[in-house]
Amino acid sequence: MSIFNGLPIPRDKSSLREELSRIDESWAAARFDSLPHVVHILTSKDREGELKVLKNQNDIIEEVVDEVVHAYHGGFNKAIQNYSQILRLFSESAQSIGSLKVDLAEAKKLLGAQNKQLHQLWYRSVTLRHIISLLDQIESIAKVPIRIEKLISEKQFYAAVQLHVQSTLMLEREGLQTVGALQDVRSELTKLRGTIFYKVVEDLHAHLFNKGDYSVVISGIEGDDDAIPTTTTDVLSMSYSHSLSRRTRMQKGDNLGFSKPHSIDEGSLDEDGTIDSSVRLNGGEAGPRDAELASRQMPIWLSESTPDKFVEAMKKSDAAQHVKYLHTMVECLCMLGKVAAAGAIICQRLRPAIHEIITTKIKARSAYDTASKPGLCHEPQPVVGPHQKWPLESHMSSKIKHQNGVSFPGALLAASPVSQIMSPRGSAQMSAKDLFGSVLDTVVRIFENHVVVGELLELKSSHHVSMNTPKSMPTDVSWDQDKDVSHDTGGYTIGFSLTVLQSECQQLICEILRATPEAASADAAVQTSRLASKVPSKDKSYGSEDGLTFAFRFTDVTVSIPSQGSDSIRQGWKKGANVVQEGYGTGAVLPEQGIYLVASMYRPVLQFTDKLSGMLPQKFSELSNDGLLAFMDNFIKDHFLPKMFVDYRKSVQQAISNPAAFRPRANVASAYTSSIEKGRPVLQGLLAIDFLAKEVLSWAQAMPKFSGDLINYVQTFLERTYERCRTSYMEAVLEKQSYMLIGRHDIDNLLRLDPASSCLPVSLNQQVRETGGGDAESTVEKQLSDILLSLRPIKQENLIRDDNKLILLASLSDSLEYMAASIEWLGKSCSRDYGHLEENGTEKPNHHTGTSSAAPKDLTLFADEYKKLAADCLKVLRIEMQLETVFHLQEMMNREYLVDEDVEEPDDFVISLTSQLTRRDEEMLRFTADVKRNYIFGGISYIAANLSIKALAEMKSINLFGVQQICRNLIALEQALAAISSIDGEVVQTRLDRVRTYYELLNLPFEALLASITEHNYLFTTAEYVNLLKVQVPGREIPDDAQDRLAEVLRH
Repeated sequence: MSIFNGLPIPRDKSSLREELSRIDESWAAARFDSLPHVVHILTSKDREGELKVLKNQNDIIEEVVDEVVHAYHGGFNKAIQNYSQILRLFSESAQSIGSLKVDLAEAKKLLGAQNKQLHQLWYRSVTLRHIISLLDQIESIAKVPIRIEKLISEKQFYAAVQLHVQSTLMLEREGLQTVGALQDVRSELTKLRGTIFYKVVEDLHAHLFNKGDYSVVISGIEGDDDAIPTTTTDVLSMSYSHSLSRRTRMQKGDNLGFSKPHSIDEGSLDEDGTIDSSVRLNGGEAGPRDAELASRQMPIWLSESTPDKFVEAMKKSDAAQHVKYLHTMVECLCMLGKVAAAGAIICQRLRPAIHEIITTKIKARSAYDTASKPGLCHEPQPVVGPHQKWPLESHMSSKIKHQNGVSFPGALLAASPVSQIMSPRGSAQMSAKDLFGSVLDTVVRIFENHVVVGELLELKSSHHVSMNTPKSMPTDVSWDQDKDVSHDTGGYTIGFSLTVLQSECQQLICEILRATPEAASADAAVQTSRLASKVPSKDKSYGSEDGLTFAFRFTDVTVSIPSQGSDSIRQGWKKGANVVQEGYGTGAVLPEQGIYLVASMYRPVLQFTDKLSGMLPQKFSELSNDGLLAFMDNFIKDHFLPKMFVDYRKSVQQAISNPAAFRPRANVASAYTSSIEKGRPVLQGLLAIDFLAKEVLSWAQAMPKFSGDLINYVQTFLERTYERCRTSYMEAVLEKQSYMLIGRHDIDNLLRLDPASSCLPVSLNQQVRETGGGDAESTVEKQLSDILLSLRPIKQENLIRDDNKLILLASLSDSLEYMAASIEWLGKSCSRDYGHLEENGTEKPNHHTGTSSAAPKDLTLFADEYKKLAADCLKVLRIEMQLETVFHLQEMMNREYLVDEDVEEPDDFVISLTSQLTRRDEEMLRFTADVKRNYIFGGISYIAANLSIKALAEMKSINLFGVQQICRNLIALEQALAAISSIDGEVVQTRLDRVRTYYELLNLPFEALLASITEHNYLFTTAEYVNLLKVQVPGREIPDDAQDRLAEVLRH
């Protein structure tokens, strides 16, 4: 049975366990029922055996019980003995307590008899201890001024303030107030409070402008030029719901767990005047390792300070060193209760300090440039155009000259209203951008410190007077949450510092631009007071409500200074109070000053505003847009853009009205070149306009916000230039037959169908129709030739006889095509830049709001107009050359070619035509590409051949020598056309050989002629064969039925 498991059965009787395991579990049930066992025995066959088994099991159980009793017998006896001992001790204790009660009653009687005497002795001992303590404190306080002076000399300002505050609190204790020996100490502590205050403010001022021992040091030319420091500017978390700046919120670590100014325990002072504290930095006794770790983490300026919440927070903070130091200085001012006076002093010295820093930087830059870079200027790097290996706007190097040695980039530079160094990529622009950018970087680093201090002071102003400030200590700070924050801080706020810094930067801009904005004459003091006193609130937006754009100078900064602060200023803060502001000396650094430098300064201002937006707290975020950027936007819109438009409009007018603007330039080059650098003969006026357009768009790249306005200026200039080109074109073709013909609808359609027109500049609205090859070309040429021949007789006064006009048309066409390609490239560039600007504008809808340029029109439309006019010039030239051919060859009509002898020279009109074609080709060779000259002269051969064949119908008679004379004319014309390099000589030869073959048929007798026609009936038309029979040829007999026989042959 399991009930006996664990019983102490000896090993020699282990068989008992086996016997017990054989006993049924029912014998150990909680409610034993004997009836089943009795029935089992009575019904068993061997009753005696069953009884014997039960007896054996009973014996085994009894034996097990005996073993258990034997094992636990000693324990039972010992327990009984212990119990009897406890009873005995309780009895004795009761007796002792009774005796103690009796003794206490007797002691009470004895003490009551001596009560008064003991009380007197105790009171005397307490009085003596208090007197000894006061004497020790008086001795310690007497050493405090020396200790404070030592801490001040070591720049342990926080420790000095701690000691001063603690000592002041001790002097206010009851018992020390009436001690006459401490009057001198009180007087010295009062003086030391002012001394500490001045030292702290002086050190805080130095660190605000990055001139302190713990300021961020930036390497560069002037020591702080290169980049914004990457250290965080987080204000240490104060366990409050204050709205920190976005930059601070992003970089701030976990809550460091300390709050408003801390209370210093009113303990005692050591013998040397230090504050006694048994608290270790890390709790308990600090071992060597802990001390070494603490020395590494503790800021050096807090090494002498007594550990408190602020010191522990500084030690644990991961903020930058200069941020910790600024926080320490603000904490010192709060403990001294001199926040308003410090703010007033900082406000008073802010403008002179920033003015001095900017002036010093400019002088350092000037000295550096003079010493290391004498005479160095930046090379211009303008936009690259589609026709230039190096852009035209880059003021192409004066070394690039035409083959005749004449340098025209100098003339282009003269066309610009600005000098080369003031151009968009000139040395003056580069110098101004570098200088102004470095100044703004310095201002950003300074403002970074002002944001830290401003947020801390605003936080402190939201709390009540610190417990560290003694009740009797005069204070000039009113920690009333209902009052204006700027009053609690002496007028110093983040908004005020931002206003002054941006105002000073504005004055620097005005000096560089030599500008005097109209708003500068406004009442500066009123505007300053109104803007500087702005207190941001959640329900107020800070857009420029009335157009105030910082166009003034803070000459009279008026701030509210409490009585103690003003006394302090009168007593010891005279320097920098009434400094007369002068210029910055930028003329020594910049090669030139002027309003056009605003382009190089716009992008730095934009970046400057973005950096300020990232630093400012959320409720001050709108102030960044209501400052320097707004001034720049308004200045550019109201002053720069109008002046720029007037200047460039005047330059454009001068460029296109110059007598030489549309005069083809003399060039000794023997062939045309498509490269501007190698001397492409673009008209000087159009080249200057292209230069000016690229330069204006370069300004747009520098100021992308105003690119729409500048592109509109370019469009205005291009429109005016187009009108001037159109005028020049009309002067050349006015009342000329070729000009009137290309305006006819039928001829215009034929010219479009002509495959030769594929070389024309194609615009969006003027497409050359595709044709079906050579047959279509012959058809178009035949139709056009028939129209021109129908205009006979051609009069000389209807032709352009002045070769200079023809050359002008050729040069104008090439120049217009160049301008069209340049405009297309500019249009794509502007569309890409403007689209990128719109994209950025949608990404940052709240940044840089203000005047924006309207979307520019598509410059491609202007390119189409230029292309169309260029094509018209070529069409006029092509039709003019064909009309000139008709004018000369029409003398073949209505005459008799009866020559008596063989003449070796062609006719005079052919000589005149060939010499004229040769001369014009030689003159156009330098102004037109080969494919364009092929288009101009390519139609002459067909119309000459067509006219020569048709002339036979109007001839009265012709003899053998006359046929030879006509063939000689054709050979002379073929040689003249073949000499034009751009024309396909084989095509000319084929066409004119057909004409010679036609006239040589006149030498055949009728039967031979008929046989030739039968063999080659496809060479000429029926009318042309009939004309062969109609003309009178001496010696040739023509039968009466000749025409019928000819018709029968042609039918077959």
